[in-house]
Amino acid sequence: MNLSVPRRVTAVAALAALALGGLTGTSATARPAEAAGAAAAPDISLTAVKQHLTDLQSIATANGGNRAHGRAGYKASIDFVKAKLDAAGYTTSLQTFTTSGATGYNLIADWPGGDPNQVLMAGSHLDSVSSGLGINDNGSGSAAILETALAVSRAGYQPSKHLRFAWWGAEELGLVGSKYYVNNLPTTERSKIKGYLNFDMIGSPNPGYFVYDDDPTIEQTFKSYFAGLGVPTEIETEGDGRSDHAPFKSAGVPVGGLFTGASRVKTSAQVSKWGGTATAFDRCYHSSCDNTSNINDTALDRNSDAVAHAIWTLSAGSTTPPPGKVFENTADVSIPDNGAAVTSTVNVTGVTGNAPGNLSVGVDIVHTYRGDLIVDLVAPDGSVYSLSNRAGGSADNIVQTFTVNASSEVANGAWKLRVQDRASYDTGYINGFKLTFP
Repeated sequence: MNLSVPRRVTAVAALAALALGGLTGTSATARPAEAAGAAAAPDISLTAVKQHLTDLQSIATANGGNRAHGRAGYKASIDFVKAKLDAAGYTTSLQTFTTSGATGYNLIADWPGGDPNQVLMAGSHLDSVSSGLGINDNGSGSAAILETALAVSRAGYQPSKHLRFAWWGAEELGLVGSKYYVNNLPTTERSKIKGYLNFDMIGSPNPGYFVYDDDPTIEQTFKSYFAGLGVPTEIETEGDGRSDHAPFKSAGVPVGGLFTGASRVKTSAQVSKWGGTATAFDRCYHSSCDNTSNINDTALDRNSDAVAHAIWTLSAGSTTPPPGKVFENTADVSIPDNGAAVTSTVNVTGVTGNAPGNLSVGVDIVHTYRGDLIVDLVAPDGSVYSLSNRAGGSADNIVQTFTVNASSEVANGAWKLRVQDRASYDTGYINGFKLTFP
């Protein structure tokens, strides 16, 4: 979050009624989930969100200790998030801009389907300051919306509104990326965005629970969620208008979001309300100590679930099975450095006859040097199908969907993803493995 940007005061009171109608078609007093009949959002895995943070920290550490605009760590962060979304079926695009003498990037990801004239958007800035790794500010928001986007894919969620996610560049230099996006949207496209949700610093180590007081429907959606947990909230004021929702708000888009506090000191009343200490909400704000130890797990977990709740509630729609039958194993399996092969297994049941000639094999491997890896699909009868044989050189990770002609194999049984690291000095793990039968 950039707290050095002059505070914006925008006249939006006249837009409130329009915002309500555009988002839910209900009155402000109705709970959006009840009024819209929205499907329940899934629980967002804290473990998965924290793994994204660990990955972002590793990227920063490998690239000079930060993920700042114009630095290699930022572009590597964008590439990391984009690969996850591409593998999950999103339509992604990189928007480039120039500021402070360097190229910046926004990543935009659209989930197929939904009314293109009714867009619900969620975003977070992905850049850090140059002085640190930026894990709370703003790896926390970026990781939460990434995992929520992946949950949309896993659920095969088909909302009535079109879903769009964004990761902004150069926020720390004055909201540059989000301003560029909004300013370059044609007026007709801006008018299609019925709500923008912003998540900037949602895992502060001495947290408060702050809700933006902008659009009434979005605000009440978050407040109702936290009330259901018995967690009191307050109106967000420390960063009001100083994060990436500001350009949207200025353009007349209904906005809302969450925040857990930055450099301000938690008051004694807030300590009584939320616990913690009468010190800064984030003592490592914009500092080198903003690493994975600078996160409050409870706050990150609650806020990540609130992200999903708001997206499901405000987009409305239903959850339907994804096309075909999907069998998945998301348990992590460590890959020994230059060691024995390891496997991740999915048990296929209820499929008649043989596997198809276009069996989809989804591979998600986190590794620091993919050129060390041999990756095979092993059929139930022991037949081996090569997916990757030490390909990709010095690139990291394998997040890719392979197509295998497995028509000679009986479909039902234990299928294995087998991975072996064949050289020293690099580490990783199988993050996920799935088979999709059309």
